[in-house]
Amino acid sequence: MSQSKNKNNKHTEVFKPFNIIVFGGDGDLALRKIFPALFHRDQDGQLLSEYNIIAITRGDSTLAKFEGNLVRFLEESVDGQASGEEIGKFIQRVTLIKAENATIEDYKDLTDYLNKFPSYQNIYYFSTPSAAFGPISTTLKACGLINKDSKVVLEKPLGYSLESSNAINSEITKAFTEQQIYRIDHYLGKETVQNLMVLRFANNLFERAWDSEHIDNIQITVSENLGVEKRAAYYDNSGALLDMVQNHLLQLLCLVAMEPPHTLEADEVRNEKLKVLRALRLFNKKTVQTDTVKGQYTRGVVKGEEVQSYLEDIEKFGSKTETFVAIKTYVDNWRWKDVPFYLRTGKRMNKRYSEIVINFKEVRHNIFPSKESLNNNKLIIRLQPEERIELVQMTKIPGPGGYRYRPIALKLDYLDSFKERFPEAYERLIIDVIRGNQTLFMSQDELIAAWNWIESITKNWKATGQNNILYEAGTWGPGDLVLDKDTTWVTKTWKE
Repeated sequence: MSQSKNKNNKHTEVFKPFNIIVFGGDGDLALRKIFPALFHRDQDGQLLSEYNIIAITRGDSTLAKFEGNLVRFLEESVDGQASGEEIGKFIQRVTLIKAENATIEDYKDLTDYLNKFPSYQNIYYFSTPSAAFGPISTTLKACGLINKDSKVVLEKPLGYSLESSNAINSEITKAFTEQQIYRIDHYLGKETVQNLMVLRFANNLFERAWDSEHIDNIQITVSENLGVEKRAAYYDNSGALLDMVQNHLLQLLCLVAMEPPHTLEADEVRNEKLKVLRALRLFNKKTVQTDTVKGQYTRGVVKGEEVQSYLEDIEKFGSKTETFVAIKTYVDNWRWKDVPFYLRTGKRMNKRYSEIVINFKEVRHNIFPSKESLNNNKLIIRLQPEERIELVQMTKIPGPGGYRYRPIALKLDYLDSFKERFPEAYERLIIDVIRGNQTLFMSQDELIAAWNWIESITKNWKATGQNNILYEAGTWGPGDLVLDKDTTWVTKTWKE
């Protein structure tokens, strides 16, 4: 792959010409994330090669309506930082093709279009329900549209159980090899998540303390103040556990807990993540009741406005689907012996934020005469809404009066420290697909290991009849949430 310079005089790769074909191309994800990501990479001068974008739609969306929606989302994504002429030039690259069903006849227009570019690499992006992945793959192969250079990007969720996930994968791998499959998780493209690798493995200070001897517990939180919005049908069949924990939170856990890979090659990194997933302690009927909590939001107040309950939002009043889940788990290996990992996520919470907190153990002996306790050090990695890293340490309060101290945070704020715009998650991940780098994408072995652990929860929830604990929208979750005799999350660790 050759090197060149873009308009900002930065070295960049020159990719082989490609077509990116987005199934579900008029959907919310494509309009909000996929197309704007390509536009930003184009504007940054990273897409110097020839390329085309094909939006596949099943509906009756007209070209004018589609382009109108696309312009609106592109304008929102650039916030006035691109001209109408630049947006118009990008839209000329986009072709809308209707294919109502995954049949050879319905794919005729797509086949005719792609055959005009026989030397281009075809990247198929499945932004559809996973039930369609197999039929689309089968028909693409039957149309002769897959070769050794083709790639496929799969959006979550990949099934709703290990059995269904394996069935979907079995259909896909009849058309694509494992080396051609990119299972995307946008959390892994976030800048602070990327920095986890550098933070751990390029800083002796942290890597020497990154084990059970020095760390008391690790907490990973994804708090959302929104409800289910337009995803009611999907969400009620998945719930918080499958929607967030099975992919996003487990992938974050892997990056925190993994051993140093020999190199940054994709297989090396993914193998280390796989070891973590296989080391996760499985749940049984006893531990699923003591170490997991599930909840569902009721009516409440969010940002000063009254909101409905989950049951009212989905208009399905007998639903037992959880909108909140908290889990205490362990990674059973030498590095993490007896260190609890707390995972939690919920909808209609008090505030929207995602973070990883590394809670270090307290000092062994307090030599200071003050009766105040010494707070333990914390490394806080904030993923959203603002991306930053904080190291909380004890510091003496200035002035006379002896040793008075309090915790102070040393902060690395990305917006303050790096003035230039840095790419959003989908931008980085899509470029990795184009260049053929699978490091930030799940392997099938990882997916199987994740499902094995998840099903130790879902099956034992069912076996024990574990019920949801109701919590008011706009709060921090179930009020009696206790997963450890010494740790009440609501009062000590869930709140900021």
